[in-house]
Amino acid sequence: MDLYDAMSTLRAVRRLRPDPIPEDVLERVFTAATWAPTGGNLQPWRIIAVRAPDTKQSLEDLYRPHWNTYVPRYHDKMANMAPAQKASSQRALDAGDYLATHMHEAPVIAVFCFNPDLMTITDQALPRPSVVGGGSVYPAVQNLLLACRNEGLGCVLTTLLCIEEAQLRPLLGLPEGWYTCAFVPIGYPVGGGHGPIRRRPVSSMVFTDRFGAT
Repeated sequence: MDLYDAMSTLRAVRRLRPDPIPEDVLERVFTAATWAPTGGNLQPWRIIAVRAPDTKQSLEDLYRPHWNTYVPRYHDKMANMAPAQKASSQRALDAGDYLATHMHEAPVIAVFCFNPDLMTITDQALPRPSVVGGGSVYPAVQNLLLACRNEGLGCVLTTLLCIEEAQLRPLLGLPEGWYTCAFVPIGYPVGGGHGPIRRRPVSSMVFTDRFGAT
């Protein structure tokens, strides 16, 4: 695909078919992830490609309660939305409900792990949540998402399972010093899958010289 077409149609696809993904397709998707830039080219991340049915079911079982806790809070936010926005949000929640009960059917769940000892996290001492370390991991996640789009695969980035890291550590065989940061169920879409996306205009997102300046 044209890169701009891929980026402008990369939706969060939560309804995935259980159909197997050819090995050569997965190899291209995972290779694309390895092309992402990282600090010092250290690549302080790894992917655990979860395929075992029992493990995928365990991930779903850990995920579902957190999704069910999240949904009522989002319904409260929807109360004041315009009708069109509310309808769009409801469709997203319905798709989220589907994922929460069908995650185990995804052919592959890509679990991204990271090792902070291999990162230069320049904001870790600041009095705010640290995010800089993600700069050496999430470009790889985005590369994988775009590669999935190019291959006709549906995918979605979720981080809810990070809450269950203590349970995930033995389940996934995570060694000491390695932690989870992203979970990407991958499969061929049910229905249309990807398509045009809605985002805020550039004029409200990009400022000149000072925050808020046009």
